[in-house]
Amino acid sequence: MSGLKSVYFYLIACQITLIKFFKKIYFSSKNYNKSLETKTPKQVYYNPNPFLLSIITSYSGLSFKFSEIDPNVFWLKNKKKDAVQIHNFFWLSLVDRKTDHAKIKKIIYIWMLKNSKYKKKVWETSTLSARVISWILNIDIILDNSTFEFKKNFLSCIISQTNHLKKNIKFEKDLSKKIEILTAIILTGLVFQEYEENFNIGIKELKILIKDFFDDNGFPLSRNPNDLFFFSKYLLFCKEVIKDSQKFVPEFLEDIIEKNLNCIHFIKTPDNQLPLFNGATSFKINQINKYLENFRSSNKNNNLGGLFRIKYKKNFLFIDIDKPPKKKFSKSYQSGPLSFEYFLDGIKIITNSGFGNHISKKAELLSRLTACQSTLSINDTSITKFEKNEMINNIFGNSIQNSFKTFDFSSKNENGLIGCSASNNGYEKNFGCTHKREVYFDTENNYLKGTDYIFKTKDGYPIRYAFRFHINPDLNVVKTMSGNSALIQISKNKSLLFSVNNENLEIEKSIFFGEKKIIDSSCITISGNLVNKNKIFNWEIRKNI
Repeated sequence: MSGLKSVYFYLIACQITLIKFFKKIYFSSKNYNKSLETKTPKQVYYNPNPFLLSIITSYSGLSFKFSEIDPNVFWLKNKKKDAVQIHNFFWLSLVDRKTDHAKIKKIIYIWMLKNSKYKKKVWETSTLSARVISWILNIDIILDNSTFEFKKNFLSCIISQTNHLKKNIKFEKDLSKKIEILTAIILTGLVFQEYEENFNIGIKELKILIKDFFDDNGFPLSRNPNDLFFFSKYLLFCKEVIKDSQKFVPEFLEDIIEKNLNCIHFIKTPDNQLPLFNGATSFKINQINKYLENFRSSNKNNNLGGLFRIKYKKNFLFIDIDKPPKKKFSKSYQSGPLSFEYFLDGIKIITNSGFGNHISKKAELLSRLTACQSTLSINDTSITKFEKNEMINNIFGNSIQNSFKTFDFSSKNENGLIGCSASNNGYEKNFGCTHKREVYFDTENNYLKGTDYIFKTKDGYPIRYAFRFHINPDLNVVKTMSGNSALIQISKNKSLLFSVNNENLEIEKSIFFGEKKIIDSSCITISGNLVNKNKIFNWEIRKNI
């Protein structure tokens, strides 16, 4: 079945690659650029609140003082800058709206002289969508005291770029880019009366995207917390600009935002971030905190998006209890079934390694291996295999080739114990074993205890097992003299003791990918050899007295 799926995705990838080839030629032609030049709006029907831009960006790209900028050399000096950073115009949120009108106009004027016709790099859909949004959110100061010619060229340029987005949205397979495109299209439909149909088109497509990408609870089918945050930002932005324009907010949009916020409220960590599973990286979720301040969660079962949450005061634990997502949503999946992240008194103790896509392709691939998650790995083999076909990867991202099942999930909240139990069969086919993990927080004694089981389902499969518990890179960990415990130093006067019954552990070097660079870290590893017997490990993390 997996082979047939690979063939299917390969054929689709071939088709899209061929389309892209001919599109590239066509886009550079005079005929294509002429087709983008439709009716220029006569006026701005609605001026959106410029401060709504803060919902989708807390801009930290370019580091310059706008007061010192010479518009005549702006593009020359920033020629080598990343196109996304400079050509998306998100940096307009940094300008002084009272004093910088003339500079902004001159910078945009020069940009239009050079880039108003299709150029692959600066017309990339994410960059273009952001630029349209940024320009429209600042349209009042851009057009203030402008000449008729500048106004006409500027509005025409917005429409040409939007027409490009409309023509190409059906070819966009990356749903993150798709919601950016739809946001730009919806916005032009609100602002320009002549293009009101853009609003209807955008809303219709947005409804389809939401249906295709979210589960019934409002969690992305990619199971990626970063996707949840990214989509939530754009959906909130759409809602706010629609409200600001005095239009009726569609019921489906209100509904999905409510569900999204419930999911974010559920997985928000004590340090105002998201847990590191399936493509997530470290960052503050400040942009939507105000929407969470008075939010009341409707979740009652402590299980959303395949993540089970244990919460007691400032103690949190998130554990991945679900199978991988479908292939088309798996480009950021990290192979860590039953991996977990643990916070004690608001401080992260056990972590996964984070996603390395912002560092390099090699870092991204490494960060997705089972060994980089706080769970069991067998024979130094990742539990999922990744797509090797370069053409498929170029179109769909580095998706997974195989899957597995999770089973026997149960939860408990009684007698001072909060926790869960679950199993997976990811290593059964190749190594004849399954993994079961029980994790419970003892509320009376304020410590975490766990039991891991390796069940042999087939004889004659010798294995090398390794349970890894990755330590927050901000903390130090050392092995104790006993051999079966390790000291995790939180502060000068505060430490934790990690111990395992009747087993030796080791402190290994590890790598953390969750920041903007690779950071050296450590992990506690329990390893050994196993042939035909089952294996049980009891471990705990408690305050060192």
